[in-house]
Parts: sequence; structure tokens; C-alpha cells
Amino acid sequence: MTDPRVRAVLRDTGRILGRGDLAGAAGTMTYFAAIAVVPWVLLAVWSLTWFDGVDSAERTLLRLRVLIPPDMGARPVFDTVVHTGTHLGLLGIVVMLFPASFYGEGLRRACVPMHERSDRLTSWRGRISMMALVVVVPPLTWIHVRVGTLLVGLSPEGGADGWGPFALRVWAGFTITWLLLSVVLTWVFREVTPGKPRWWVALAGATVTASFVSGFAQGFLLFLSIGIDIGIPYGGLRVVGGVVAVGLWLYLMHILIITGWALTQAIDHRDDRAQAAPVSHPDAADDGSPPAAAPSR
Repeated sequence: MTDPRVRAVLRDTGRILGRGDLAGAAGTMTYFAAIAVVPWVLLAVWSLTWFDGVDSAERTLLRLRVLIPPDMGARPVFDTVVHTGTHLGLLGIVVMLFPASFYGEGLRRACVPMHERSDRLTSWRGRISMMALVVVVPPLTWIHVRVGTLLVGLSPEGGADGWGPFALRVWAGFTITWLLLSVVLTWVFREVTPGKPRWWVALAGATVTASFVSGFAQGFLLFLSIGIDIGIPYGGLRVVGGVVAVGLWLYLMHILIITGWALTQAIDHRDDRAQAAPVSHPDAADDGSPPAAAPSR
């Protein structure tokens, strides 16, 4: 049977999500992501030139193209992003920080309606706190790319065939993405979104959420291996079909992230109640009453 504390946290998660419109919140976040995702990707690509130089970084990244299924034409897009990102100048990066910051606003705006307290300066608090991730993007990108180069040899074009190398490649890709996303989401749940949970709670919620998002990313790669023409619903315009497909996947991913934020808040509230009434009956706080005031953190 499920632990009563786990059931209580899941109930609280449902209550938090019930305060707002989950689908609408995910749509809000996806709108801001449309502004910010490409700048963040280009920033990550550019940061690799710090370690390897422009030409070496471009060659290293282009080797990773074999890890992207070619069926839907994603590889030419990847090549373009790599070339553009590695040849960006400092001025271009500085300018891109402005649209990149909108992701923080989207994250905060999406969660504010579900938070129990009102929020002030939502836009600027989300955007400024998001910019702190500029510091961690370069080392996380370097780690991810280094692991990716090891996985090239496990791809069919790298000389590996069969289910064994495929399973190992998927497992390794899932694991490294999960661990690195846990770092990013810990900061997001602690500082970018409303609520400011304890650090250990933010880490716990981020670790759970990142596991689902990482699995979702592996599912996206599987989707790219399906040999269908995504431009058919749009008169054969594959560019339009590709944009819509990516937008849909981002939307579904944001549902996972918002749910993970709600789970983090629920865990934090439970910890508040446990500290406020450490000797009370474990079911005493399950009546839907608001949590006790949180101690200073």
C-alpha cells in the first residue's frame, strides 16, 4: 500500500493545481518559451567555444548529429544551429540575453495563479532570477557534449548495431539529461517560480521532475524517427508542421514542469506542518486547511 504521507503529498499537489488552469498555464509558458528557447540553445552552443575554440567546438557538436534521427529532417536544423551558435560574437550574446530572460517570466507567470500568496513584480523577478542560470549553462553544456561524444560510437552510424547499444545509448542519454536538468530545475523551483521552498525540497522536486522531462526528451527523439511528413496538415509546408510539432512537445513538457513545481510546493507545505506540529497525529493536517506559517529559510 502507498505510504499515507505520499498520498497526502499527492492530494496537496492536486489541490495546488486545482487553484488554476493547468492547460492555460502550460500554454502561457509555451508562449514565452517560443521567445526564449532558441536564445538559450544558442547560448549553450556558444559557451562550448570557451573550452574548445570555435572550429573545434563546431566539429565536436557536428559529430553529435548522428544521435538525431534523420527521418523528419531535424539534422539540417541541428547543423544550422551549431554553425550559428559557434560563430556568434559577444555583442550577439549580450543582445540574446534579453529574449532569453522571458523564459523566467513565463515560468513565474504560469505558476502564480496556483500559488496561495499574491506576487509582485512578477515579470522582473522571473526574468532576473532566470539570468543566474547563465553561469551554470557553460559547464552543464560541456558535460552533456562530452557524454554525447561517447555515445556516438553506440549509434548505427558510429558502427554499433543491435538492441544492446541502442538500449545503452538511451539509458546513458536519459541519465545524464536527468542529472543535469535536476541542477537547473532546483534553481528554477527555488528562485524563479513563486513559493521559495527549502533547498532540499527544491532539489527533491527537481530530481523527480527532471526524471520525467528527461524521459520525455527521449520520447521526442523517438518521435523524430517516425517517417511521416509533418507538413501534410499544412499543405505540405514542413517548416510550419515542424514548428507546430515542437510547440506541442514544449506544451506537454511544460505540463510536467508545472506539475513538478506543484509537487515541490506540496512537499514544502508538508514539511512546514511537520515542524509546526511535530507530535500531532499524522492525519491531522489532511483536512485541506492551509499550512502553518513557514519558518525562516
